Amino acid sequence: MAIGVWISLFAYFALMVAIGIYAMRKATSSSEDYMLGGRSLSPKVAALSAGASDMSGWLLLGLPGALFASGLGSAWIGIGLLVGAFFNWTLVAPRLREQTVHYGNAITIPSFLANRFPTRALSLRTVSAIVIVIFFAVYTASGLVAGGKLFESAFSGIFNFGGLSDYAVGIVITLGVVLAYTVVGGFLAVSMTDFVQGCIMMLALVIMPAVVLFGEGGGGYAQASQTLNEVDPTLLSWTNGLTFIGWLSAVTWGLGYFGQPHIIVRFMAIRTLKEVPVARNIGMGWMAISLIGAVSLGIFGRAYAVRNGLNIEDPETIFIVLSNLLFHPLITGFLYAALLAAIMSTISSQLLVSSSSLTEDFYRLFLRKEASDRECVNVGRICVVLVGLVAAVIASDPNSQVLGLVSNAWAGFGSAFGPLIILSLMWQRTNGAGAIAGMVVGALTVIIWISLGWNGSFMGGPGVYEIIPGFIASMIAILVVSSVTADAGEYQHITR
Repeated sequence: MAIGVWISLFAYFALMVAIGIYAMRKATSSSEDYMLGGRSLSPKVAALSAGASDMSGWLLLGLPGALFASGLGSAWIGIGLLVGAFFNWTLVAPRLREQTVHYGNAITIPSFLANRFPTRALSLRTVSAIVIVIFFAVYTASGLVAGGKLFESAFSGIFNFGGLSDYAVGIVITLGVVLAYTVVGGFLAVSMTDFVQGCIMMLALVIMPAVVLFGEGGGGYAQASQTLNEVDPTLLSWTNGLTFIGWLSAVTWGLGYFGQPHIIVRFMAIRTLKEVPVARNIGMGWMAISLIGAVSLGIFGRAYAVRNGLNIEDPETIFIVLSNLLFHPLITGFLYAALLAAIMSTISSQLLVSSSSLTEDFYRLFLRKEASDRECVNVGRICVVLVGLVAAVIASDPNSQVLGLVSNAWAGFGSAFGPLIILSLMWQRTNGAGAIAGMVVGALTVIIWISLGWNGSFMGGPGVYEIIPGFIASMIAILVVSSVTADAGEYQHITR
C-alpha cells in the first residue's frame, strides 16, 4: 500500500479525534450538552450533520452498487429519499425544534414523546428505547460491514493481527476510531465531525464520476452510453424491467425520514427556530449533489469496468476499486477517507442516540432517578461502547450486504416512529394510547414482514418493501385508537 494512502488516512483519523477532544472541552458538562450539544448547532453544521449521519456507507457502496448491478431503475431510491428529506425538513424540523423545547425541554425522542403524552409516559419511553436499541444495533452493523469491506478490498493481506481477517480488522479499526471521538466529545463532536465528513463525501462524489467519465479510459458520456447499451439497453432506462411494486418499494424509502431518530435529533439541536429554513436549503443542496454523484458513479462505473475489462465481483466495492485504480495515492487515501467519513458519521450518530435513550429512558428512569448530570454523561459513554460491541457481533458475517441491513433498519424506524412523529406534531387529537399502538404495530409489522420473507417475494411476485405495510399499519393504528379512546387533553397550545 503506497505511503500516500496512509498519510491521507492518518490525517483524517487525527482530525476526527482532535475534533472529539475539542468538543469534550466545550460541551460535555451536562446531559443536554453531551446528548444534544446544548442546542447550539449553526444551520450549516445542523444541515450537513443531518445529511452525513443519514447517508452512511450505503451512499458510496450500497447505492452505487445497486446502480452498477441493475441500472437507472435503482435511482428511484435516491429520488424517493430526496422528496422525503424535503418534506422532513419542511414539516417536521420546525415543529420538532419548537415543541421539544415547549414540552419539558426534551433532549431525546422518547422523552419528547413521554412529555407530549404524559398519560402513557413510562410505556412510551420504555417501548421507544427498546425499538431504538434493536434497530440501531442492526443499522450500526451496516456501517461496520461497510468498514470491513473497505479494508478487505483495499488493504488485502496487509494486516495480520492474531489471525483476524482483513474484514474483521476493518470492523475493529472503524469502530475504534468512532468510539474514540464519540465517547470523548458526545453530540457536539459527532455533529462537528459530521460537518467535515459531509464536505469530504460530497467532494469525493463530484471527483469520482468526473474522472470515471472524462479521465483516461473513460471516453465521455457518449462512449459510456454506447457501452451500456451494448451490455444491456435496460441499464439506461428508468422503467424497463421495473414493476410497479418495484418502483413503489424504491420511492417509499422517502417515508422513512420522518422516523429516523439520528436524523431528526439534529432538528432539535439547531440554535433557533428561525434558522431551520437556512439549514433546510443547505441540507437539500448537499443531498442533491451527493445523490447525483452516487448514481453517476454506479452507472458510469459499470461502463468503465466493461470498457477496461475490470472484473468486479462485488458491485458494492466499485467505489473502492476505482479509487485505487484511477488516482494518485494521496487522492486515493482521501477517497478512502470519504468512504470512512460516510460510514463513521452515521455510526457515531446512531451510537449516541442509542446511548442517550439507554441513559435517559432506562438508567435514569428505572435505576437511578437521582443520578447527576456528570453520572449520566459517564453512563452514556459506557452505553456507546456496549451498543458498538453488539453491532460488531452482528456485522461479523462478511457476506452481509450493506444496502440490505440499511433497508431493514430504515424501515423499522420509519414505521415505528414516522407516523407517530408526524401526527404528534400536527394532529392535536393524537393521544397516548394511539401513540403506543402505532409504535408497536409499526415495529412488529416490519419485523414480521421480514421474517416471512415478503420483502423478497410476496404472493408469488416481487417483494414489497416492508416500510410500506409498516408505515400504513402504524398510521391506521394511531388514527383509529386515538379516535376511539378518550381525549386526555395532552396537547398543549404554543403561544408565540
